[in-house]
Amino acid sequence: MLEFQRHGFGDHHDRFPGLVEYRQGWDFQREVHALVAAGEVPDQCLYVQHEPVYTAGRRTLPEERPFDGTPVVDVDRGGKITWHGPGQLVGYPIVKLTEGIGVVDYVRRVEEAVIRWLAGLDVVSGRIPERTGVWLAAGDGKPERKICAIGIRVSKRTTLHGFALNLSNELQDFGNIIPCGISDAGVGRLADEITGPVPSLDETADGLEPLLAELLAFEPYRMSPDLERTPGVGIFG
Repeated sequence: MLEFQRHGFGDHHDRFPGLVEYRQGWDFQREVHALVAAGEVPDQCLYVQHEPVYTAGRRTLPEERPFDGTPVVDVDRGGKITWHGPGQLVGYPIVKLTEGIGVVDYVRRVEEAVIRWLAGLDVVSGRIPERTGVWLAAGDGKPERKICAIGIRVSKRTTLHGFALNLSNELQDFGNIIPCGISDAGVGRLADEITGPVPSLDETADGLEPLLAELLAFEPYRMSPDLERTPGVGIFG
């Protein structure tokens, strides 16, 4: 049974009270990971709202890092560089992979949970072949946009790190890097895709919990189709 914890969901408009400093959150992840991997506690999913920070996975290239020299936290996950901060929900599922479940299958299940949650808000999202994460299609003068980034590590058959879902966070800090090492696409957020108020972090967590619990039980499921792409139009619609 997947258990959920929430951290740093304070009012981020008041000088970020309660936000989780990235290194402290990473240390806590590793503590929980050791307990889950040893079978001492059930699988966990940590929901976090971080203080503003750039984090770089192991494959990040020098030219993808902040153009203005802003410091970066180098981490041991897969993937490349990204940003975390207020208004973005970060989820760290710390889950023991069952027999026959590989890294790619696990990532696809996390993507599926986010795709299904967005569909409940009438936001069409999906996967793009050979690109990890959850994407919005090109159109209306906008390029394909990643709304949810995913980067993980597996140690002792137990997952670390996770996903970052853009809700109401500002996007300008992504312009200071090459996000996820992808220069020919954009970054999206839920606030630009719906009318009316954006779900809070708590509301988003509430909606994702049953979906993650279902999909990370590793039972058979029906995968959502990849995004439709218009032939000849390319990534920038």
